[in-house]
Amino acid sequence: MIDSDLKARGITNQATLTAMSAVPREKFIPPSLANQAYADHPLPIGEGQTISQPYIVALMTQAIDPKKTDKVLEIGTGSGYQAAVLSLIVDHVYSIEIVGSLAESARKIFDTLGYVNITSVHADGYKGWPEYAPFDKIIVTAASDAVPTPLEEQLAEGGLLIMPVGGSRYQTLLLGTKTDGKMSYRRVSDVRFVPMTGEAQN
Repeated sequence: MIDSDLKARGITNQATLTAMSAVPREKFIPPSLANQAYADHPLPIGEGQTISQPYIVALMTQAIDPKKTDKVLEIGTGSGYQAAVLSLIVDHVYSIEIVGSLAESARKIFDTLGYVNITSVHADGYKGWPEYAPFDKIIVTAASDAVPTPLEEQLAEGGLLIMPVGGSRYQTLLLGTKTDGKMSYRRVSDVRFVPMTGEAQN
């Protein structure tokens, strides 16, 4: 996975590669799919949700240039895999999941594997997590037609935010930077993510 699906496709950030080498991806998927754990495609995790393919996890992680001192907000815990990867790089990960069963499952995996610097909650991530803002980096693993304003507001000055934006089938992965209190975005890649639910659909 590391050589053929990540390095060969432009993933060069050593912290990202090291973290993805260390996190046991098979622990975050149904046991029946364990033999596909390191294949470069998404896998179902229940409740109509998926675990992103390893390349997309690496691409998003690398794009936000994670640092040891970073406080990161993740919207869409899902399986917990992305949060686990980030937790090996940054100071603390705050992760929000709108589907209760997935939030609970991820929390159990974090506890079992000893990822102590992840704080997770079952909630609608549209409004972020004001209690712990501002965040150095924000990563959103579900798509919406626009970046929620509360997330932009909770991003620290100079911080980075990555999110898939677009319709229900295909989206553009955007990377935003906050400079002088204003957001500017650039395209990273074309992607396909499950849609944000909850307030994002109102």
